[in-house]
Amino acid sequence: MVKTTSSQKSIAPKQDKVRFSPNSDFEKELRRRVQQHFDQTGLPKRDCPKMYFKTSLVLIWAAISYSLVVFSNLPLWCILLGAVSLIMSLNAIGFNLMHDGVHGAYSNRHLINKLMGLSMDLIGGSSYFWYWKHNYLHHSYPNIAGHDDDIEAGIFARFSPHQKRYFFHRYQHIYIWFLYGFLAIKWHLFDDFYALYTKRINEHSIDRPQGWNILIFFGGKLCFFTLAFIVPSFFYPITYVLLFYVFIAFLQGVQMSVILQLAHCNQDAEFPVHSGDSKTMATTWIVHQLSTTADYARNNRILNWYVGGLNFQVEHHLFPTICHVNYPAISTIVAKTCKEYNVAYFAYDSFVSGLRSHYEWLRYLGQPETT
Repeated sequence: MVKTTSSQKSIAPKQDKVRFSPNSDFEKELRRRVQQHFDQTGLPKRDCPKMYFKTSLVLIWAAISYSLVVFSNLPLWCILLGAVSLIMSLNAIGFNLMHDGVHGAYSNRHLINKLMGLSMDLIGGSSYFWYWKHNYLHHSYPNIAGHDDDIEAGIFARFSPHQKRYFFHRYQHIYIWFLYGFLAIKWHLFDDFYALYTKRINEHSIDRPQGWNILIFFGGKLCFFTLAFIVPSFFYPITYVLLFYVFIAFLQGVQMSVILQLAHCNQDAEFPVHSGDSKTMATTWIVHQLSTTADYARNNRILNWYVGGLNFQVEHHLFPTICHVNYPAISTIVAKTCKEYNVAYFAYDSFVSGLRSHYEWLRYLGQPETT
């Protein structure tokens, strides 16, 4: 299928101000129905007991996994199993605590959201730069080439038909899984520092963190490097420490990339372009989100619990400030409303079907005739 069609106080870069068409009755009705759901059920949009319980489990899981890897002095095969558990628990922190916190979806209280967002700094990233990269550049302009940072991979991969094709992209559906492994390593060691120095994320100008934000940035990096390198070096040779870091961060990057990419880079999601110098899109913002996003494995309760509702990516993009534990119920409302108003709603039945679609889309974009 050819596709042609918080807590930060900074001002958005002028070059990023893409405009969308005015809302229609569809958008108003969808919002009304979702609000009605909460009014009738009495369920909270944020500060959900399920979320606080999940937070406790995830943090305990991460602490036990780290202790098994660093302090246990177990046989190598046991330490490797502990490392796999640590990989999954660290990503669970990012998928659940950090993600909801930075979006302001965890709690009605700013301080709690801020604390949850800071878990990103604890696991090696930067909550400040994540806000710009994810909340602003990605959520505002999903799948718009030159604006959505999540589909920008330089020359290494082609995620949009509007990006330049190089001859080696013919094999990107094969080598991309290896490149995905460097996502976490780049965040830890390069991307955040580069953004701090240049005040840019790709071609987008951003403000350098100031005050508490700059202290949190360096304090978070120091804490992460201490946990990742210094503490383990008291128990293992530095070579082992470095090897385990690469092993853990590499697999962590693969898992993160796959979970995040399935929703937008697939055979159904569109890659629209704006018209002329006005940078005006042909659709409303909500219809744009629906046309560029897909859910997957909505009936898989284990996956939904683990990835923090990221498999309900449509609902997350439409209502990013609502806690993800509400997404399964909201998805029924969204799907029904889209059907009534004849608006596209994409969903894959399973994780495997979503993964297959992502693979086929990468393969398709790598072909020389794809422009």
